Amino acid sequence: MAAQPSSTESDTRGRIVQAAAALLQRQGYEGASVKPIARAAGASVSSVYHFFPGGKQELAIEAMRYGAAEFSGVLARGLSSSDDPAQAVAACALLQAETLKQSDWSDGCPIAVTALETVGRVPGIQQTATEALVHWQGMVAAKLEGSGIDPAAARALAGTVIAMLEGAELLSRVTGDDAPFRDAAVHLAQLVNASLG
Repeated sequence: MAAQPSSTESDTRGRIVQAAAALLQRQGYEGASVKPIARAAGASVSSVYHFFPGGKQELAIEAMRYGAAEFSGVLARGLSSSDDPAQAVAACALLQAETLKQSDWSDGCPIAVTALETVGRVPGIQQTATEALVHWQGMVAAKLEGSGIDPAAARALAGTVIAMLEGAELLSRVTGDDAPFRDAAVHLAQLVNASLG
């Protein structure tokens, strides 16, 4: 039986993953390197390679999974905030705006920057990004289906919700203004209400 990692090892590994996730959100895959990640985590470079023998790519995949789970939590909070699916979807946009604003427009989607700059070149990262996007779409679709929207229509509308949230984030990060999220909240609510008929 393999030895269980000590709590110190688990803490170190967790700090490395969190530091990598933060750096990926702000600088993307190309801008993130092992030394700054180790420094931000209060760990040695050798510790990074101890936990992630596959190097930067393996660490990036784990960091993306960590960030995707965090974002899933934001979506879950928004989706559970109201029984009304239109209000719940709008809440997702407003929560994301609040989170981004609190980070001074730097902590965006944990997937977008890394996925876009590596698409077609780093298959493991592309697969991780796809899994996250499909999961988020599924979360929104489940809320919409639970409100009586046909499953196929709910899935398509959920894709539109995720696309609009990602687009609003891009605009908000570039302009340093949460207006795109506020606009998205209004229009997403209208789309959902229209689908409810």
